[in-house]
Amino acid sequence: MNVNQQPQMASPYGQPQPGYQGYPQPGYGGQHVPGGYLAQHAPFNGPASAYQPGPSQGFSPYASFPSKALAANLVSDLSSSSPLDLGMRGPPTSGAPPASAAQAYSQFGQVDLQNGPPPMGAPPQRPPGSQPYSQGAMNLSGPQPPYNQQFGGAPPTSMQQMTNQMASMHVGSTVPSPAGPGYAPPAISQPPASSTYTSSAPSFPHTTTLPTQPPPTEGGPHTASQPYYGSLAPAQQPFPTAAPPFSTPGSVQPPGPPLASQQSLAQAPPPSQPSFSSAPPHVPTASFEGPPPSVQSSVPRAPHPTSQPSAFPGGLPPASTPAQYPGPPMSQQPPVSQPSSFHSGPPPPPTSAAGFPPQAGGPPRLPHSSMQGPLLASQGPQMSQTNHVAPAQPGMLPGPPTMNMTGPPPQPGMQGYPPQQNGAFGQVRGPQAGYTGPYPGQQNYGAPSAQTPAPPAPKRLDPDSIPSPQASDIPPVQKTRHRIDPDAIPSPIQVIEDDKANKGNEPFVTGVRGQAPPLVTTNFQVKDQGNASPRFIRCTAYNMPCTSDMAKQSQVPLAAVIKPLATLPPEETPPYLVDHGESGPLRCNRCKAYMCPYMQFIEGGRRFQCGFCSCVTEVPPHYFQHLDHTGKRVDCYDRPELSMGSYEFLATVDYCKNNKFPQPPAFIFLIDVSYNAVKNGMVKIVCQELKTLLDYLPRENPDEVQSNIRVGFVTYNKVLHFYNVKSSLAQPQMMVVSDVADMFVPLLDGFLVSVTESRVVIESLLDQIPDMFADTRETETVFGPVIQAGLEALKAADCAGKLFVFHSSLPIAEAPGKLKNREDKKLVGTDKEKSLFQPQVGFYANLAKECVAQGCCVDLFLFPNQYVDVATLGVVPTSTGGSIYKYTYFQAQSDQERFLNDLRKDIQKQVGFDAVMRVRTSTGIRATDFFGAFYMSNTTDVELAGLDCDKTITVEFRHDDKLSEETGALMQCAVLYTSCSGQRRLRVHNMAVNCCAQLADLYRNCETDTIINFFAKYAYRSVLTHPTKNVRDSLVNQCAQILACYRKNCASPSSAGQLILPECMKLLPVYLNCVLKSDVLHPGADVSLDDRAYLRQLVSTMDVADSHVFFYPRLLPVHKLDVESDALPMAIRDSEERLSKGGVYLLETGLNLFLWVGANAQQELLQNIFGTSAFNQIDSNMTSLPILDNSYSKKLREIVESLRAHRSRYMKLMVVKQEDKLELIFKHFLVEDKNNSGGASYVDFLCHMHKEIRQLLS
Repeated sequence: MNVNQQPQMASPYGQPQPGYQGYPQPGYGGQHVPGGYLAQHAPFNGPASAYQPGPSQGFSPYASFPSKALAANLVSDLSSSSPLDLGMRGPPTSGAPPASAAQAYSQFGQVDLQNGPPPMGAPPQRPPGSQPYSQGAMNLSGPQPPYNQQFGGAPPTSMQQMTNQMASMHVGSTVPSPAGPGYAPPAISQPPASSTYTSSAPSFPHTTTLPTQPPPTEGGPHTASQPYYGSLAPAQQPFPTAAPPFSTPGSVQPPGPPLASQQSLAQAPPPSQPSFSSAPPHVPTASFEGPPPSVQSSVPRAPHPTSQPSAFPGGLPPASTPAQYPGPPMSQQPPVSQPSSFHSGPPPPPTSAAGFPPQAGGPPRLPHSSMQGPLLASQGPQMSQTNHVAPAQPGMLPGPPTMNMTGPPPQPGMQGYPPQQNGAFGQVRGPQAGYTGPYPGQQNYGAPSAQTPAPPAPKRLDPDSIPSPQASDIPPVQKTRHRIDPDAIPSPIQVIEDDKANKGNEPFVTGVRGQAPPLVTTNFQVKDQGNASPRFIRCTAYNMPCTSDMAKQSQVPLAAVIKPLATLPPEETPPYLVDHGESGPLRCNRCKAYMCPYMQFIEGGRRFQCGFCSCVTEVPPHYFQHLDHTGKRVDCYDRPELSMGSYEFLATVDYCKNNKFPQPPAFIFLIDVSYNAVKNGMVKIVCQELKTLLDYLPRENPDEVQSNIRVGFVTYNKVLHFYNVKSSLAQPQMMVVSDVADMFVPLLDGFLVSVTESRVVIESLLDQIPDMFADTRETETVFGPVIQAGLEALKAADCAGKLFVFHSSLPIAEAPGKLKNREDKKLVGTDKEKSLFQPQVGFYANLAKECVAQGCCVDLFLFPNQYVDVATLGVVPTSTGGSIYKYTYFQAQSDQERFLNDLRKDIQKQVGFDAVMRVRTSTGIRATDFFGAFYMSNTTDVELAGLDCDKTITVEFRHDDKLSEETGALMQCAVLYTSCSGQRRLRVHNMAVNCCAQLADLYRNCETDTIINFFAKYAYRSVLTHPTKNVRDSLVNQCAQILACYRKNCASPSSAGQLILPECMKLLPVYLNCVLKSDVLHPGADVSLDDRAYLRQLVSTMDVADSHVFFYPRLLPVHKLDVESDALPMAIRDSEERLSKGGVYLLETGLNLFLWVGANAQQELLQNIFGTSAFNQIDSNMTSLPILDNSYSKKLREIVESLRAHRSRYMKLMVVKQEDKLELIFKHFLVEDKNNSGGASYVDFLCHMHKEIRQLLS
């Protein structure tokens, strides 16, 4: 796999894919909404549809999914979409496809598919913008200029021969160009011949292409093999990418026989082609255009100059006219990520990776109306880049022979970089005629390409159906190809970039019911207008099925990931605090839901009807207000609880324990002073750091001079030492309790003190502790009594609080909670493996229950050198809402920074104590299951001794009745907690989602990242009771059922060989595979039981942003860093074949950062980062980058700091040199590849999922 070339990675994400855009957008800034309110003030009490703002200029809300057309058309269907349309009806000859691709669906032929009312209101008219495209729809039917011209010059002989063969076979379009499967021009029709293939494996639509001829025996038509599936077959793409609009099926046929060089055109099929072809008709000509070569590799989204319409002289896009790209337009403004100055030389060919292949899912999103026309098929980037050749994966057939795949000969000006794929999945995109500009973002088409790929054939994955190529036909480079090109399958990077382009520029307004928010990877601003911000609540589906039968049929989990105390960015207002005085918050009489925007005032404002249970309640006189002509209260916008999705109430004494207001909470530090803890430096570091940290205890307002939190100190080994640090003492006093079987606190007065009053005594104590125990020989420790001691101290002080326990070894000393070493690797993979995740003794579960009752939260910092049984020690932290931090083989020098940063963040973060959370829902659904770090004594109340700003609680919902499309489904999460100043508060988050009677509507409004977060938590909890193999199988089965249900009920009919994925779930397979390969479910031989137990507990409280980067790490090519720009270089896919030996990459996993340095990295680059120009002199033990006086070093260090600032845990930096021993650890996180413990690669897993889906369908 020619690693070197990867770095380029450029393909921009062409346009955003509609699919992502597809959720109806709130009107920003007050557009009028049909209901007559400005969008931003849309009423909250009515059905959502009332507020759906009209489409905003330039894109249709349904952009990517026509809301009606079946999802089938979704682009991401791998095979459906635009192509489908094409097959079904000839698109108008002129007139561009609407800007929003989605519409396209409905526009052409899809209508009949509609499955149900669009999610919100009628589909908007197509925005005018899309019309400009009228160039006559590129008549493809006219004579096309020969393709070769574009490439200038005859192809090299070998290619020539190949092309000739192809010509004779007429396979052309089908074959993937070297570029990679998926790039062949869309096949226009699926000739019967090809159909043969289709039936079987996922045939990447390629198969479909062969029009009339029988498939050659050789592998010519391998189209099938193209992985189409990643790229959506053109068909999928909403037209923009597909040729569709322009050609009626019949028109495509070029008049004369295709030139050999055109190879890819093969003949156009007759109009009669099967309608199912997902591929759009080929636009042959277009198809040949290579993407403009652009050097830039990566991101800028501005339009490529090259792609300007003007480029097409006269309207017909001569696909091949050389003129079009006179010389490689390399100069165009380099993308941000373009190779930085360090890159001398032309950028390596972009990897397709980089350029992520277009997503399967969608057509590119058009940013502007004006830009939309159908994309030329040809534009797609070329996958063939050499660098891209992936090693053949076992089990995959070799890739299609190149013979017929060769791309057109290189254009003169393009020096050799294959174009990058730029669009939605396999589609290649090109400039559109008549469009005002290229698609933004297009510009990067990747580097210039040597060969242009033909447009992809429809995406059908059909590995089995393709004859395997003879080895002799395959040129050497090609021999290592996968059967399915990784660039032709859905790319997470493409989806992420498209979402940023489509949703990152406008604020997300929450007033529209059932609107899916931007992805967690997109930076966006939220305007709360009646539904909670996605920072507080994210749902798996924003369209709930109306009936339980529909929910069972689809198998899509209905859940919400709730982060009640989430920290908001500085530009967003935190929830308002509402004080209703003595009377307390207003509630429904029957279900006790709190006043919110879903309550309907009636009888002139004297009563209100509950949106949850419909009960009518009197409005107390002090709360009365008149209604306006629309039935809303006149003071609606003056009261947060009537107009906002999230707010807080000040609770009255009735909401307090024992009917008395709570005391301010306390923090108790319990430090292990046994031999291991003293020897590794932990004791000294903790004592030193606490002297400064005590000034940063949390406070209600940053302006407060001091915190109300009191502190206490205990040290222990196999006995406990309590310290009296009363302010009146000259020196601290130690009291030892050796009777650990019956723990008590030997002093009341002087144990918990105010930091300001006792500062001198506390500092004296912290200075003395390391010296007192410096020569200890005690190696045994206790653990249960330590927590009991803290709990007793809080009980004696009658307050809630948090215990910070710093512990180093398995507690084997005689005492309650004593443990033994039960680590047994032989049980891994057997039915008894589950016992290793369960606690060894029942003592800690009972202790946790007592802690919760007192509001005693436990945070555990572990410093083990061997097995410490995290599964058992973690019971109390995970049941009390606490956290576990683990520093295996802790070494002061290399781990101090990470530990201290975690400790600072943990002590300073916002936290609520003694919390109780309840989720109320409207009639028809109810909360049935909960995941997270908490305790439940009944079926409805989630009890948390502590709840901090990083903790999430995941709630699963089930139907208990039918829901109605008009009213939607409502949920209200109320959390009662004590703030750090001792105030009792209620935080309320409200969420309304739509309900649908059609499965297609459910599948067009899901959020894959949230579904994966839920599946991971569900699976990680299941390992406590089931063998891990069964847990993995059930996940695969549920995922296959979700996709099979979509295929059966929503996608348009097509060959079984196609893999069709819903647009918003096209990444479900890749992310699910990451969960299945994770260390908890599929450990390698080197993963300890403690690590697995630790990760299992960690993931249970993760929010969606953290779980996303944890399962699919972010890989940034930092050698492409633009020091002038604030933007990060565009990420690349997590696969070894995307790495270049000349590059430097930063990998972020959420827990670690790895800086991978290629053996051939430029000396100037190394000098700027490490201060040495020799690869051999880089110190792979460094944990922080040297501070050098150059802009590159400064920028890279800023990026590392900003990545760390966005994660709840401090990520330690590890420098990994290529071929170094640490590289194995680094490669473990390249999740699209096979792993050492047997986890499948993404391509293999996708084929496996396709097989599972076909079994379910048959």
